[in-house]
Amino acid sequence: MKLYYRTTYFIFALRMKNEKIRQIFLYKDYFADFYKKQKQKVKEKILWTFRLIETMPQVPVEYLKHIEGTEGLYEIRIQLGSDIFRIFCFFDKGNLIVLVNGFQKKTRKTPKQEIAKALKIKEEYESTIKKLKIN
Repeated sequence: MKLYYRTTYFIFALRMKNEKIRQIFLYKDYFADFYKKQKQKVKEKILWTFRLIETMPQVPVEYLKHIEGTEGLYEIRIQLGSDIFRIFCFFDKGNLIVLVNGFQKKTRKTPKQEIAKALKIKEEYESTIKKLKIN
């Protein structure tokens, strides 16, 4: 059942013909620093997942999930073989996804220090945007 589920979404994403519903935005170098360190296959899977998130009207929780106990923090979920990666993000103005930090997951639970880091970056972003709107 799981394989059919993934195949259905993959075919649907291909039919979207690059019609973007959402836009992904990199805030500072937080995500870029993580991305540069990854192997080519991981980079390809990350980009494939981004395309899926940008083009699907309803993104499966398998790829994008809200972090419980936070206000608006999400994780983009990437798995390549037995390797699991998470990229934290949040929404700004509904359809703009702002990427923050990423990491390779090595335990069942998401480390609290990674969530704290993402929340701190989110606050920094929101503070910067607020200042820009005032000026």
